Amino acid sequence: MNTRPEVLVHHDAALLAQAAAARLVTRLVDVQADRGAASLVLTGGGVGTAILQELAAIPARDAVDWRRVDLWWGDERFLPEGHPDRNETQARAALIDKVEVDPARVRPMPAADGPDGDDPEAAARRYASWLAEAARPDEDVAVPAFDVLLLGVGPDAHVASLFPEMPAMYEEDRTAVAVRGAPKPPPTRVSLTLPAIRAAREVWLVAAGESKAQAVHLALSGGGPVQVPAAGARGWERTLVLLDEPAANRLPHQLRSRGLL
Repeated sequence: MNTRPEVLVHHDAALLAQAAAARLVTRLVDVQADRGAASLVLTGGGVGTAILQELAAIPARDAVDWRRVDLWWGDERFLPEGHPDRNETQARAALIDKVEVDPARVRPMPAADGPDGDDPEAAARRYASWLAEAARPDEDVAVPAFDVLLLGVGPDAHVASLFPEMPAMYEEDRTAVAVRGAPKPPPTRVSLTLPAIRAAREVWLVAAGESKAQAVHLALSGGGPVQVPAAGARGWERTLVLLDEPAANRLPHQLRSRGLL
């Protein structure tokens, strides 16, 4: 059963990134105390990278045993390894290269010069196989029950590389798919699907800036996921919507002030 979103609004994008980083430390520490290891799905974009930069900068990051954190990605630009536009490249520079991780627990999506060559469909199948290997047999979807899955929200309400009304929005069985013809560059990507996203224990939707306000409004107003992908991104234990004031300015004031929707 997926959850109703909790909306938390911060004054500006910088405070949003700082608060999200602190909240993430607390969540990972709690999960590790309870189960020994934690799993985190990373996102790209300006605010997603800013959260990782803040996480790397705060002393509290050392409360997390990063060697027992499984790192996954929600989507990736299908570009060669090390390309500056890859989410993996940005995440490594912002956080991963600054903490002590177990390389075997870091699972970036395959690159365009990887083992599958320039074949995003094969890359998506490979990633889906890794997800299935890490899933428990009793899970309904062949992915791990991610402890936190971070997602940015685009101005068109896309999440990961799931864009409105594109074929990936109709996917019900696969957990990772190739995306061709994306409306923003680069056009070829690999992405988790909504069934994979909804298998996460907690989904955190993060948005900053006036350009995201309409998308946030649509995502929290009961829109259909095919037209409004962010409306379909929900965790089965908790869904957090973390915003700055400009991104929240089209939400009813009473909902923003009490932090719940």
